[in-house]
Amino acid sequence: MSTTIYCFYSTQVICQEAILHISNGATDKEYCLVYNSVWTNLSLSLSAATAYPLVNLSSRLLCSSEGVSPAIVRGKAVVVMRGGCNFSQKAEIAQDLGAAALIVASTKPMSPPGANVTEYEKVQIPLALMRYMDFLDAQNVFGEEMQVRLYAPAVPVLDASIVVMLLIGVVTVALGGYWSGACERERLSASRGGGGEEKSDSGDLALYSPLKVSFTLDKHCLIYLYYIFIICLDALLDLAKCSPMSVTVLGGSVSVRSVLLSAVCVTVAVVWGVYRNEDRWIWILQDLLGVAFCLNFLKTISLSNFKICVILLSLLLLYDVFFVFITPLFMPNGESIMVQVALGPDAAGEKVTTHLSLPVVMRVPRFSAWTQNLCGMQFSILGYGDIIVPGLLVAYCSRFDVWVNSPKKIYLFCCCIAYLCGMVLTFAVMLVTKMGQPALLYLVPFTLLGSALLAWRRGEMRQFWNGTTYEVRGQDTFP
Repeated sequence: MSTTIYCFYSTQVICQEAILHISNGATDKEYCLVYNSVWTNLSLSLSAATAYPLVNLSSRLLCSSEGVSPAIVRGKAVVVMRGGCNFSQKAEIAQDLGAAALIVASTKPMSPPGANVTEYEKVQIPLALMRYMDFLDAQNVFGEEMQVRLYAPAVPVLDASIVVMLLIGVVTVALGGYWSGACERERLSASRGGGGEEKSDSGDLALYSPLKVSFTLDKHCLIYLYYIFIICLDALLDLAKCSPMSVTVLGGSVSVRSVLLSAVCVTVAVVWGVYRNEDRWIWILQDLLGVAFCLNFLKTISLSNFKICVILLSLLLLYDVFFVFITPLFMPNGESIMVQVALGPDAAGEKVTTHLSLPVVMRVPRFSAWTQNLCGMQFSILGYGDIIVPGLLVAYCSRFDVWVNSPKKIYLFCCCIAYLCGMVLTFAVMLVTKMGQPALLYLVPFTLLGSALLAWRRGEMRQFWNGTTYEVRGQDTFP
């Protein structure tokens, strides 16, 4: 569970990323740069950036000025290879030769160049890193005649991904809670017989009446088609027998529908496993898998009373806060365990080409972060636990609506609104503090207090508190 209860909104990237704009007068293309904002100040827009001719010295490490004529590099941007000496030494040599900017091509994972305070003061020219493979691509596109501009556009604080993430959480919790209540209604109807079924349905009459009207109108329209094609259907039935739509597997009968659904599920899982590192689009499939997992969890596992909900959610709240706020105090790198587990290898600012990513979070890319998308997509993430843990309470409220025959599902509606308020507050705090937050710190108090206040206001607190016995769906332990 430790990887699933952390909510993170990437309001700023860990290493400073910028854009290298290359042009030859006819063609333009942009590449990712990594720089140190303490060391280098870059323009915020392309129009404000200074254009430099680019000199290709990628055959050199530039750890000394031997063999390099100042006339070749004066007033120009220079590309050299990474290694052999530190960044500050390369930058000082390029500056002494008269270069206007230094770009270091790297074959290793990129991280912002660092130095001590005195070295920062010595270097006055822009210094940035780019991927060597990007430089080779630029050579293929532009040849040796290149004009470059370096700029770092500001990252917007607000992004559309925050709305998408909010919708994913709220809709999943609401659907999971509603499904749990629907299963409870069916189980009670089956156990009580006809009388129980009428009692259960009476609470849903107002909710379903528009749908019933729609079905009635559709039925009258279909009657006409039924009488027209009845002769054709009768002829077909005489020519072919109705198939039971089942197959025999290992001595047992399995419906064709189950086989087809299983094939689809296996295909989706295999596609994700093969393309899990394709960040451009695989996040959609990962989120669909996550929503399906959370919905099935909320439908399968149910808590028997509000008392258990209070105990479980409170303990998980303490667990969440401990791993987010307390663990950085004794971790060597000062990062919380929850951040490192949730974000993976990129949490420490190290860009890795491939890594094993497990689908334990919802991910939505930052739609306005064009700079970061060149360097690698940046995501807002929401842990499964931020949906499942409050969702257990939402599911309990939905089942309680069934038990008390609530006509408007007031408990489900109230708990979903409380969850929405908690999520809004979570994102608001993240935007203000510019750091990830344990979402349960806000979701648990909102959902628990909102549900309790509603039960107290309706005079049903004792029933709401005691509930019924704990059960796992499929094991009938209802008294």
